[in-house]
Amino acid sequence: MTGGDGDGTAAAPATPPPPLEWKFSQVFGERTAGEQVQEVDIISAIEFDKSGDHLATGDRGGRVVLFERTDTKEHGGSRKYLEKTDYQSNRHPEFRYKTEFQSHEPEFDYLKSLEIEEKINKIRWCQTANGVLFLLSTNDKTIKFWKVQEKKAKKVAEMNVDPLKAVGNGSIASSSVSSINKSSHTTNGEYKDFSSGAIQSLRLPVVVTCNEPSLVARCRRVYAHAHDYHINSISNNSDGETFISADDLRINLWNLEISNQSFNIVDVKPTNMEDLTEVITSAEFHPTHCNTLAYSSSKGSIRLIDLRQSALCDRHSKLFEEHESPGSRSFFTEIIASISDIKFGRDGRYLLSRDYMTLKLWDINMDAGPVSTFQVHEYLRPKLCDLYENDSIFDKFECCLSGDGQRVATGSYSNLFRVFGSVPTSTEATTLEASKNPMRRQVQTPARPTRSLSSSLTRVVRRGGESTSNDTNGNSFDFTTKLLHLAWHPTENSIACAAANSLYMYYA
Repeated sequence: MTGGDGDGTAAAPATPPPPLEWKFSQVFGERTAGEQVQEVDIISAIEFDKSGDHLATGDRGGRVVLFERTDTKEHGGSRKYLEKTDYQSNRHPEFRYKTEFQSHEPEFDYLKSLEIEEKINKIRWCQTANGVLFLLSTNDKTIKFWKVQEKKAKKVAEMNVDPLKAVGNGSIASSSVSSINKSSHTTNGEYKDFSSGAIQSLRLPVVVTCNEPSLVARCRRVYAHAHDYHINSISNNSDGETFISADDLRINLWNLEISNQSFNIVDVKPTNMEDLTEVITSAEFHPTHCNTLAYSSSKGSIRLIDLRQSALCDRHSKLFEEHESPGSRSFFTEIIASISDIKFGRDGRYLLSRDYMTLKLWDINMDAGPVSTFQVHEYLRPKLCDLYENDSIFDKFECCLSGDGQRVATGSYSNLFRVFGSVPTSTEATTLEASKNPMRRQVQTPARPTRSLSSSLTRVVRRGGESTSNDTNGNSFDFTTKLLHLAWHPTENSIACAAANSLYMYYA
């Protein structure tokens, strides 16, 4: 993905990298054939930390599970060490289970007669310090700030043994035994003769031993009672001190250290709720500019706001949207235009959005339209009526970008996910299945992209679309198995994705 110069002049198109060949790496929580999945075990959030050495998942049962990378530690510890020694690992990225904790419990709002699910909606990693991990997790109403660190637990053991025999088992130091006078000893003011055998055993003081270090998760702060509607997003600021939380109508700004106060920075609630035409669907801070954030709406638009302009950011600095041509509008147009997720690229220049049918890549310096549009499952368009009847049309798929910005990915049905090349001349459009054989349903000859210019400043590339009513290999689709959540490793071509209660990991 190449950007233009500061004056808007387009840069020469880069040579696209060859398509990646994805391979299976690991699976956690793999189901056996015919095994029923418990609702509470279904994964509802996935997030890598900035280093890529830790991965967190949340589920519908309110639990957060942490994984840590192991393959770099086995070859000298840190990745920096491997780079210094110019060591190229021939092993794929490997993670192991680290710990888990119960983040949220089911609650009941008695004032509104409303049940609050324990399901984890989002997880965001915070800055680490001295090997201690910090992260935010949220359900529909309450955000929690967690601290996870290693602690050595002390074990107290009481032993009733012969002090003369205790020396041999190594549990008591010989110096402590030698201090006992064998001829006499004071106990409750009386002298006892050990040599006579009057006392066959002595109750020794307790012995304290340190066990192996264990991970302890502690909730440091609870940010509650700030949202009337369901929280759909949380996002950390690059300043390391603040974060935002967004629901359908408002975005609040928090300080990590202050849990009883937040500032409302966006409010789209009309005076009369009958005038409500759109809601907030996702919000994300810029990765490097602490004053800039973006939020998306159910009408398919993205607004960029600057916190320096005013305390209440009711006016946006930029608006990104793509208008459908009047002749192509239908009953489903506004429904499928709703954006379910947005993500900034690592450098903050590009913004990726996912609506029901497509991925769109936006250049924040060009608001005339998306620079690329990727068709995720165009073959479902004739089935929109069926998807509306079974509510699948309201599924909220997430999206992600690679660390180098050259590729984007998102999920689909039948536990499939798609990877597209985002470099202008790339034709990469890969279909993968969340299984041990990810290339099983791969299209051997993906269709080449077609191009059209929507304006002099915007290049629209639509690729990856198929005209069949089935999936990419002619197989019928299963709308009950959907891959909603996935994350791309920040520095490597490695993807973690959730298929029900199973966490699959792939590398290229």
